[in-house]
Amino acid sequence: MRWRTVVAALCAIPFLQVFALPADLATSSNDGSQWPSSVAIARTLTTYRGSAAVIDGRTLWFPDKAVKVRLAGIDACELPQWAFDPTWRDRERLKEPAPVPCGPFAKAWLKRTVGAKSILCKVQAYDVEGTPQGRCLSGGKDIALEMIRVGWARVEPASAPDPLYLSFQRYAMAARYGMWATYVLDMNEWRDKAVDKTLSRRPIADFNLLSERKVEISPPFADARQKPRRTDR
Repeated sequence: MRWRTVVAALCAIPFLQVFALPADLATSSNDGSQWPSSVAIARTLTTYRGSAAVIDGRTLWFPDKAVKVRLAGIDACELPQWAFDPTWRDRERLKEPAPVPCGPFAKAWLKRTVGAKSILCKVQAYDVEGTPQGRCLSGGKDIALEMIRVGWARVEPASAPDPLYLSFQRYAMAARYGMWATYVLDMNEWRDKAVDKTLSRRPIADFNLLSERKVEISPPFADARQKPRRTDR
């Protein structure tokens, strides 16, 4: 009968791990400890609630939990990234059109929207770096959807797109809201190609990248393609 006792004890272990998850997640989701595989799977059910600071146009920081959450399903300009006004005047004097700080604008809009409100984020997935990606609500409204509506975020091309997100994006593009009123480089291409990713990055660097772009997400920028391939940064 002893072997039956041993088997019963072993079978009970996963059961205990799974039903211990809520307490574990509330206290040690970011302590760097080694998680059992069953716990790692269930971490996608984590929910964060409370006040949040804004890191950039797609990332929130919950200080009381010391965790950052990226808005799932969208992408936004990085903080050092520049876009450009399609109206290019005085071309003999200016090397590039008027720059538009799309990264800071996206962050500013998100910061104004979040304010001091309580934010509710339900984690849906984790990226390759282990950063949680969640559907986040502020005042009952989907923050990511609102960012798409005003044109300061785009639908993440690598994700399975939400039909409502796509509908709002088409509207924002047609109305030329936010970054859709500018010439802007695809964010993933910018991350792959940009050498200087500091806040001191000069607009001409992004103008050069734009002239060599592989992915088109903004209106055709024929003038950029006619520029020399390299210009002093």
